Amino acid sequence: MNKELIINVTSNEITIALLEDKKLVELNKEKCKTGFSVGDIYLGKVRKIMPGLNAAFVNIGYERDAFIHYLDLGPQFNTLHKLTASLAANRRTPKFENLKFEPTLGKSGKIGGCIATGQPIIVQIAKEAISTKGPRLTSDISLAGRRVVLIPFSNKVSVSQKIRSTEERKRLKRIADQTLPRNYGVIIRTAAAGKDEADIVSDITSLVEKWESALKKVRQDEPPALLLNEMNRATTIIRDLLNGSFSAIHIDDKSMYEEVKEYIRQIAPEKEKIVRLYKGNVPIFDNYDISKQIQGLFAKYVSLKKGAYLIIEHTEALHVIDVNSGNRAKVDDDQERTAMNVNLAAAEEIARQLRLRDMGGIIVVDFIDLHKGDNRQALYEQMQKLMSDDRARHTILPLSKFGLMQITRQRVRPEAINEVSEHCPTCNGTGTITPTAVLDDQIENQIAYFIAERNLRYIRLRVNPIVAAYLTKGFLSLRGKWAIKYKCRIKVVADPTIGFIETKFFDSEDNELV
Repeated sequence: MNKELIINVTSNEITIALLEDKKLVELNKEKCKTGFSVGDIYLGKVRKIMPGLNAAFVNIGYERDAFIHYLDLGPQFNTLHKLTASLAANRRTPKFENLKFEPTLGKSGKIGGCIATGQPIIVQIAKEAISTKGPRLTSDISLAGRRVVLIPFSNKVSVSQKIRSTEERKRLKRIADQTLPRNYGVIIRTAAAGKDEADIVSDITSLVEKWESALKKVRQDEPPALLLNEMNRATTIIRDLLNGSFSAIHIDDKSMYEEVKEYIRQIAPEKEKIVRLYKGNVPIFDNYDISKQIQGLFAKYVSLKKGAYLIIEHTEALHVIDVNSGNRAKVDDDQERTAMNVNLAAAEEIARQLRLRDMGGIIVVDFIDLHKGDNRQALYEQMQKLMSDDRARHTILPLSKFGLMQITRQRVRPEAINEVSEHCPTCNGTGTITPTAVLDDQIENQIAYFIAERNLRYIRLRVNPIVAAYLTKGFLSLRGKWAIKYKCRIKVVADPTIGFIETKFFDSEDNELV
């Protein structure tokens, strides 16, 4: 599969599009210099203990307090807490590899017995702020690298299950055991398979140095303070996705181009040539046909082949996807086969949409009813296969007897669709308006009020051009009827900047009437 990364940089944000065989499958947006991203490590201060939730709110400098649950403290929180207190008090502390671990934290304890209001605490962002909620935190710290994930306060070496070769697993474990200092554990990622020992050692060493530099900042800074920030979204995606099928990375900003090129030079020098600076006159997303795909794919209705389509609805609690055969049902006489073909096509598009919109939480898919058990099982297995490339943790349940498939998908960032769309101010997202009530009642009532209360004899209306055409249509228009009824002069001005149901009233001296 051919993968391309297209990066558009503006003064406010970076937008990253991942294409697979020229087809948009992921869209990521990152605000420039906003911070508070997944993976960032902070020295926070406990603001409030919530015994009923067995959780606490922590000030890390964000506009809303972040949230940490007791179970997110991690098994070695006692050791981390003792180290943090020692560093914050600027007392002499032993080297990290010489630390003696405290007893592990049980899973049934109370957060009030572990932390107190006002104390400093080292935390890592596990989930970005979404809607009205602040960031979700953890004190079970991990540092992700290209080939490994470093875990302080651990001595365990784990290898990705995707690495099947027993000999390779043993080789990677041996390298990690020989390289890791005491009190550090590591998860060896799939990207480490077949790599030189020097690359893996370098990755582990650089992560250890990062962690130790973060601990040094605890002595210097007062909470809330950033100790270690995750790489920007562009380099994070490159770190996680870069492989043999990555054919090109196109960037339209010189400084970002140099940054990404330098990063790839460090992790994969042989791939440095795939980074290219885009210099075209046409916007980069238009040049690679991304803008059109974004407009078409973030709609409520998503078209499939041969007339079938999806309807995607978003609610506060869950997402609902309805599969419809459309005109497809008229093409084939075999209902079961038609339903199966439409469902398989829908499954492929649904797997893509989940990644593209970064939909998280509970997703319920209403597939077209299948009567054969073999077909239902085949659809379930196909959905599992299609979502195997999704990096977000997810669980898929088999079809229920009502033909519903339930999917849970990890959400650590705000949903992408919220970043590229907003509710229509006219209908508030309902898709329906009542123009007669709006025009005949609300506008006339306002005119009657201004005439009666302010004794006006001239009123000028500024309205949307469509509304203006409606008010002035015909020999005896609504405007004319109102002028006769209220014995005043009424002028209608079309203004394309005015919303469909918005009306502004002015007097003869051009003062707006409120």
